[in-house]
Amino acid sequence: MADLFNLWEKPEAEEIIMLAGWRQWADGGSTSSELPRYLAGHTKARKIGELSPDGYYIFQIPGAQQFLRPHVRHNRGLTETLNTQKNEFYFTENNGEGVVIFIGDEPHLDAERYTKAFLEAAKALKVSRILHFGGVYAQVPYNRARHIHAVFSMPHLAEELKDLEVDFSGYQGPASIGSYIAKRAGEQRIELVGFYAFNPIYQFGTMDEMHKTIHIENDYQAWLNLMERVNHRFDFNFDLDDLEQISENLLIELDQKVQDLDEKYPELRIAAFMQRLTDEFEEKTFNPLDDIWEDELNRLGDQFFGGEDIEPEGD
Repeated sequence: MADLFNLWEKPEAEEIIMLAGWRQWADGGSTSSELPRYLAGHTKARKIGELSPDGYYIFQIPGAQQFLRPHVRHNRGLTETLNTQKNEFYFTENNGEGVVIFIGDEPHLDAERYTKAFLEAAKALKVSRILHFGGVYAQVPYNRARHIHAVFSMPHLAEELKDLEVDFSGYQGPASIGSYIAKRAGEQRIELVGFYAFNPIYQFGTMDEMHKTIHIENDYQAWLNLMERVNHRFDFNFDLDDLEQISENLLIELDQKVQDLDEKYPELRIAAFMQRLTDEFEEKTFNPLDDIWEDELNRLGDQFFGGEDIEPEGD
């Protein structure tokens, strides 16, 4: 498999979970591409390997050069940087478990070989579960918790997701790389779950009036809502204080943008639209504190009663 990937370190841990994302089609709010990168930086994860990039990427298609070609930077004639597609594995530890963080670029070509390389690398790293992130733009309130849809590779995983306040995806259409990998993972009996957050976008004018569009480039609220579920499901303790703060800041910025657009284009009734959208929205709030309270009460019961059953008097 040396031609498919290169791992210069294979960390050991009792259990290893992979968190994965791509610069890809299903990347609303940069949920797939930037959340794993944020986690790698926030945890100071170290790079341990990469997929070989050969054969997956197109250099140019007439009319689409700006989307495909690598970005280069020159300084007084000297070529300083060349940003090419990358597919990199990082490693960190959290609450006694190993965490592989994968940051990749969705392939243009040969998705089958790319998927094989990705899954074989996961096996080589002894990953027990793959979790990947995605984002889908939708007309949903920006000031409410994001709806999360889930896909999974094997039927039994559905039961494990029931307490996470997610909807099971019923999507039918063109596949993202995450969905492609999910299918092949299931065929190999590899446990994989994909979480897709619904990220806000609003188009108030024509396609030529992009200044009347509101969308979130980095949807920190979606990132936070996803990581709350990851922490709960895998007993991780990723520090989410920073995400909570920048999510609050994002909400303030969006409130101001809505107000500015409403004042500039009163005929569009943007504020009224936002209020109606919020009023009609059925929010699904994930609150794992209920489980924490239950666990704590059980612990206190064991402490005071020794875990024994108390027989009622008179029996």
